[in-house]
Amino acid sequence: MSASQAPSDPYVHEFEADVERIEDGGLVLSGTYFYPEGGGQPADRGQLAGAELVDVQKTPDGDVVHYLADGSDVTVGEDVDAGDEVVGVVDQEFRRYCMRAHTASHVLYGAGRRVLDDLGYGGFNIDSGKVRVDFETSTDIDDSVLVELERLVNRAVWDSLDVSWEELPTEEAQEREDIAFNTKTEEGVMAGSDTVRVVTVDSWDVAACGGTHVSNTSEIGPVTVLDRSNPGEGLTRVEFAVGPTAIDQRADANLAARTAAADAGVPVDELPDAIERYQQDVESLEGELSDLKAEVLDARLGDLDTVEKDGATWQIGAVEGFEANDVGDRAKALVAGGDAAAGEHAPDVIAATGGEGRPFLVVAAGESDVDAGDVVDDVTDEFGGGGGGSPSFAQGGGLDATTDQIVAYLRGEAVETPDAGQG
Repeated sequence: MSASQAPSDPYVHEFEADVERIEDGGLVLSGTYFYPEGGGQPADRGQLAGAELVDVQKTPDGDVVHYLADGSDVTVGEDVDAGDEVVGVVDQEFRRYCMRAHTASHVLYGAGRRVLDDLGYGGFNIDSGKVRVDFETSTDIDDSVLVELERLVNRAVWDSLDVSWEELPTEEAQEREDIAFNTKTEEGVMAGSDTVRVVTVDSWDVAACGGTHVSNTSEIGPVTVLDRSNPGEGLTRVEFAVGPTAIDQRADANLAARTAAADAGVPVDELPDAIERYQQDVESLEGELSDLKAEVLDARLGDLDTVEKDGATWQIGAVEGFEANDVGDRAKALVAGGDAAAGEHAPDVIAATGGEGRPFLVVAAGESDVDAGDVVDDVTDEFGGGGGGSPSFAQGGGLDATTDQIVAYLRGEAVETPDAGQG
């Protein structure tokens, strides 16, 4: 079995090996320092036998298979075959990124040990733009917790903690409560083996892991927490960036905060208080605007033409610039006589129409023989649309007529048949 030596010697970037055999179009070597995809860490990139290496996978038997790019100048089985000696060159930049990212995930979990309750490992993954760790925890990871996790991680980076790895007897490792086991992603880290690889970040974190790591946390560089989400019940996913992406993210956030503070005319550290004041002002203004709109609406309804019809006093007309529900609520209050805006003589019925396109109609009836539901049914029978309600209040919409035609019909005046689609 040709297991990868990348986890034990992650700083090796070039090596020679013999091709033992060809399997599924890939090369199995006598030894390799390429990391195969697994445990949430992507496969190494690089060059093998002078060709681009596009994938590295581990077989169920534990062998590592290397796949070359299609269309390259090197053809498996022809230009390179079993028994040939080949040179492997690991992409140092990508390997370094994965080492930093993977170790940062352990440091993040170590930070979680310090601030999260009922902690468990729910998953891990590295991609080119960000890294994620899934925490099993009963703690609500809100913004303050997220910021504290980032602070602790960067403090551990600054403290230059040594990172080491060793093989321990599986039974011994399982008995130790301080060792975290990410069984959902670390495929093969135990796999029935007599030993398990354990990665230790000084006094910060200990975890069973088969990935590649830096030898000191100072090599990780800056870490910026990006976001959190809930991928499943009992899980909280924390995403973060390392290296240039982390630097850019932090710079963007800093610029955004400074720009907002400048617009607010306050220092950055006073921005939260300024935003709270603005929110209070907005709420106050929204309340004043709502009151003013209600006054305007009451005035519009009060100005509707009064008509004596069916033994009742009606106010009929069009009210533009308001939603049907708002008009309906005010109409009900006015005919009930429970609002000062109704004056001393509240109408028996208010029938108001409005809206662009296909208008709405609201009918509110007080103590009279007029049935609001029957009025709306009569209008929709004439002009289409739909609606309904009770004897005291009904509402319709989608009427195929202009507001003038609807008002004329309600007054009992002659109405020309509306053109299809007219509004």
